[in-house]
Amino acid sequence: MFRKIMVFLLAALVVIQFFHPKKNKAEGLQPNYIGNNFAIPANVKTILAKACNDCHSNNTRYPWYAKLQPVHWWLDKHIKKAKKEINFDEYANKSLRYQFHKMEEMIDIIKDGEMPLNYYTWNHKAARLSEEEKGNLIGWANSVMDTMKTKYPIDSLIRKK
Repeated sequence: MFRKIMVFLLAALVVIQFFHPKKNKAEGLQPNYIGNNFAIPANVKTILAKACNDCHSNNTRYPWYAKLQPVHWWLDKHIKKAKKEINFDEYANKSLRYQFHKMEEMIDIIKDGEMPLNYYTWNHKAARLSEEEKGNLIGWANSVMDTMKTKYPIDSLIRKK
């Protein structure tokens, strides 16, 4: 009986290798990219590219092991969840309140060390953020919020309490 179960599991593992979700790869310029509305300094672009964009954009750099199932399904689920939280390629398509709030959240999450996720940095060593890089991201998020405050009425950015 054990042998039959093992043969079945092995066969199932082989079969699922032929079924992959669509990759998170967009072509060309993204019209709602955050950088179209807010300046992103070169050092911040570098940080976003190495530590954020794989999950929070429309373009993921997939590791070699993403070709294996069920790993690709797991990655796909994680990427979809992350893009729901914030997608830098769809940022400008959201309400002003959403945009402002996501920058506030970003600051808190970086300060608390919640992002990038530990299991991501375990396998992507370059994504580990130094204190200086964290400061650069927080400073940039603050500058985005400051830009929004000067450009839009405050009640369009924050809910009244």
